[in-house]
Amino acid sequence: MALAGVLTDAEFPELPEFQRGKVRDSYNLPDGRRIMVATDRQSAFDHVLAAVPFKGQVLTQTARYWFDQTADICPNHVIDYPDPNVIVAKTLQILPIEMVVRDYMTGSTETSIWPMYQRGERVLYGHHFADGLVKNQKLPETIITPTTKAEAGEHDAPITVAEIMEQGLLTRAQWDDVAAKSLAVFARGREIAARNGLILVDTKFEFGLDEDGEIVLADEILTPDSSRYWKADTYGARLKAGEEPESLDKEFLRLWVRGKCDPYKEPIPEIPQDTLLEFAGKYVDLIETVTGQSFEYPEAAMPVRERVRSALAGAFPEFF
Repeated sequence: MALAGVLTDAEFPELPEFQRGKVRDSYNLPDGRRIMVATDRQSAFDHVLAAVPFKGQVLTQTARYWFDQTADICPNHVIDYPDPNVIVAKTLQILPIEMVVRDYMTGSTETSIWPMYQRGERVLYGHHFADGLVKNQKLPETIITPTTKAEAGEHDAPITVAEIMEQGLLTRAQWDDVAAKSLAVFARGREIAARNGLILVDTKFEFGLDEDGEIVLADEILTPDSSRYWKADTYGARLKAGEEPESLDKEFLRLWVRGKCDPYKEPIPEIPQDTLLEFAGKYVDLIETVTGQSFEYPEAAMPVRERVRSALAGAFPEFF
């Protein structure tokens, strides 16, 4: 495995309305379709830190698997997959709240419940927590801890259901709908992950409204960027020993960064190549474990950017 084949830039001047996110490069087409190319850029703590081989393909194919597995619960925005790194989707009116569903007392970011709890807070996102909880233990029940959707360069912020209503961000009917859909999709993910030896710890969902005002799943779902997964067979022993669970997600890199610096106050050091390769292995391990399918490595002979451009030219010849 080498770092030479990473996709760090998917800007193609032939396509209209280019937008660059932390990980995805996107285009809005005049007919209401949206092209999203998952690059191999790796973000954490609201910074792009490096590029991880195969990450964009893993994200897209993992999301595809879960969109297929949950389509009976909630419609999603996908129209087509012209390339392993590309989703063509419906353009939606994105709702201004991210739905974070949690089953465990954990996390390392400023919006995670464990750092808040560790600081002595006992009412988090409107939920009341007892004293004496320890990191990584299972919560008494599945909870939703919504956050605002931050503008570029800003941080997501915790918010309660009452505040969402007061600020008019969602109607009560919209909240009830997205909350029910979030819990149902999470439950489906938890069930399938458990069958494959994984614990689905928590995840983040985004929803939007389509042209008929229907609530639709957007962005990505249950990927290692938007979710935490732990290996079930070692979880109990590690929890008892006070050790971190074996993870197959972005938490691996977050914990590495946390061990080197305070990412909110200090510069994040360059990530060594062997750490990035280890992270790539975790991504591939995750998709294979979750889906029960072998990961199809891209052909080394064709650079990923060239392959993506060729696929887009074939799918959208009117622009090329």
